[in-house]
Amino acid sequence: MSEQTFNGAERKKILFLTNNENTQPLYQWILERADCSLYSEPLDLSKLQAFHPDILVSYNYKYLIPADVIDEMHGNALNLHVSYLPWNRGSSPNFWSFIDDTPKGVSIHKLAPKLDKGDIVFQKELFFDESRETFASTYDILQKEIMELFQANWETILSGDYKPIVHQEKGSYHSNAQLEALRQKVSFSWDETIASVKKRFTCLP
Repeated sequence: MSEQTFNGAERKKILFLTNNENTQPLYQWILERADCSLYSEPLDLSKLQAFHPDILVSYNYKYLIPADVIDEMHGNALNLHVSYLPWNRGSSPNFWSFIDDTPKGVSIHKLAPKLDKGDIVFQKELFFDESRETFASTYDILQKEIMELFQANWETILSGDYKPIVHQEKGSYHSNAQLEALRQKVSFSWDETIASVKKRFTCLP
């Protein structure tokens, strides 16, 4: 544990896993409140132990996190995912939430060996006007919302006192290959309105 203090309280050590520049605002926010290290390479147990973090936070991190790393954190490892889990686990969750007409939102969940299947601890459902919004604009909104969800629950994240959200739905999963296969059939831009793109998909044989 860190011996540093913040507002008279012990400062937590956090390892922040990411590969995307859009996560920098949240990293900087955490850095003001904790001893936070940024890491963007594949993580294994020896590297984790070198950091010796109290909390592991994964946000837009492209590498799979090994089971022994997750076990070593004893439940204090969270992932930020821009979908309303258990819907749209895996890649491009925002895109598939519109194509499949599934719930939209943001979720923070415990890391588990199976991708995006850990206990959901914080979540917010969102609604969009598909005739006005684009995939790009909704993606930006989701990034803002998940950062705010993390910040609003900061004290609970520090304490580790999570209360899982129980879902009855089986949910859905998508891979990068599925998106690429779809784009071979219909070309589109992330800046087109969602309604116009969906209309072209409905015309597929």
